[in-house]
Amino acid sequence: MPTVAQSSTETDWVSRFADEVIAESERRAPGKPVVVASGLSPSGPIHLGNLREVMTPHLVADEIRRRGYEVRHLISWDDYDRYRKVPKGIDGVDESWAEHIGRPLTSVPAPKGSSFPNWAEHFKAAMTESLAELGVGYDGISQTAQYTSGAYREQILHAMRHRGDIDAILAQYRTKKDPKAQAEAQAKKSQKPVDEAELEAAEGSGAAAEDDGTGSAGYFPYKPYCGSCDKDLTTVTAYDDETTEMTYTCTACGFSETVRLSEFNRGKLVWKVDWPMRWAYEGVVFEPSGVDHSSPGSSFQVGGQIVAIFDGKQPIGPMYAFVGISGMAKMSSSRGGVPTPADALKIMEPQLLRWLYARRRPNQSFKIAFDQEIQRLYDEWDKLEAKVAEGTVLPADAAAYSRAARTAAGDLPRTPRPLPYRTLASVVDITAGHEDQTLRILSELDPANPVTDLDEVRPRLDRAESWIQAHVPADARTVVRSEPDTELLGSLDDEARESLRLLLEGLDTHWSLDGLTTLVYGVPKVMAGLTPDAKPTPELKVAQRAFFALLYRLLVSRETGPRLPTLLLAVGADRVRKLLGA
Repeated sequence: MPTVAQSSTETDWVSRFADEVIAESERRAPGKPVVVASGLSPSGPIHLGNLREVMTPHLVADEIRRRGYEVRHLISWDDYDRYRKVPKGIDGVDESWAEHIGRPLTSVPAPKGSSFPNWAEHFKAAMTESLAELGVGYDGISQTAQYTSGAYREQILHAMRHRGDIDAILAQYRTKKDPKAQAEAQAKKSQKPVDEAELEAAEGSGAAAEDDGTGSAGYFPYKPYCGSCDKDLTTVTAYDDETTEMTYTCTACGFSETVRLSEFNRGKLVWKVDWPMRWAYEGVVFEPSGVDHSSPGSSFQVGGQIVAIFDGKQPIGPMYAFVGISGMAKMSSSRGGVPTPADALKIMEPQLLRWLYARRRPNQSFKIAFDQEIQRLYDEWDKLEAKVAEGTVLPADAAAYSRAARTAAGDLPRTPRPLPYRTLASVVDITAGHEDQTLRILSELDPANPVTDLDEVRPRLDRAESWIQAHVPADARTVVRSEPDTELLGSLDDEARESLRLLLEGLDTHWSLDGLTTLVYGVPKVMAGLTPDAKPTPELKVAQRAFFALLYRLLVSRETGPRLPTLLLAVGADRVRKLLGA
């Protein structure tokens, strides 16, 4: 099987970016560690769309490590950003949190019942745990710690001295149309509903939509947090470059003070200056950005000019597309109820989630399944794994598999005996998670090599059980009849009765997953005068569907359900005989 490094860069996007990043790093800082970066705002649940901000540089960094280079993957926690609005649908949060709007996220109380000291730490915690499970190593940087410690003091003073240059760059875009208005106009034109996530992205992507530091006293790229109410609803009214004396007033509480900015650590650069300042400060070579940053006046575009003021260069990196959820709209982190990496990892193993991000180029959108589609995705993953073992896999697919299954540090923990996800889901659905019954059924799937301990099929079994419990509606769950449907049995014609007799007659000799599969598909063939191994015809498929529907009605009072071989094993031979009127 080809190694990741041997994969074609024409089809393997990770290798192609790794080549570019290594070359660019050698040009900028020869002999030094390669620096890639991500930024996450813990303003609310950090969702699966945000995860692409991390997984894209992680995969590239991991490929570079595999080639023997030293790499730093920085994750900047934007926990010194302002608290913008109260997210909806978050437990332990009510409208009283509105009083904190304008304060740093680390100064906002955590939701009620949380064990964390503030809002930012509460939402960082779940993401931190998920990244560890996904095998993502990184250097975390708290922007609260950076700003309040004075780490950026020289950069702040430098930005204030060059505020005219920065203002001139921003002025190029202030006359352009507000990106938020553009998003609304485009939605109206296409007669589609306005997507909240896209509007929020637009709000942060254009100079016209951002409070960029312009006031009656001129432009200042720095925003103090008020010394009285701790909010950023402040305006700088005077600044002296020589003494660094700064005067500001707060529109929220009326407080005003004069401070020396060279000694003041309670404020931050406005976003469009803050981001390029960090590129220069950290020496970032690679950082992706969302598609919202492709509009005129976006943070990434403007930052590419402002970074030169700090004697830095803009990172290379792709625009990444949105990540969706089966049956749901694009995700917004300021809303509660959007799926997070932790939610995904409850129903799928880390390898599968990594694979979803690794197999698609960053500019390709894709969906993560929380519905029945997850079973098909797992089938696809298992087939890929089988091809890898056989050595018949294509190079690009081999690369995606390798990136999903392991990192430069080693293999991710995996299920020792990965039975099909749909089989495990069917079993825990039927048994309602009863472990003794689950083990009995799984031990009968392959009598020649029986499962003897549920730990053999964990954690995949646990993921399937979580999916059944959390994402399969109660009315879609499988409930096996306790008594035969005598009315239905009494209404059957001779042909239907004969098909049931053939099934019951073959139970004992076919009591395994493969054997029962052969039996249930074979009965309609025999009834049609064919051999059990005959190839299906359109007419035969119709007969099979009718036979399957009859079995479902007699066993679970519906015309569909889990795969019949699995269902028969779960119900047990004696109970099957009873329900089928033996």
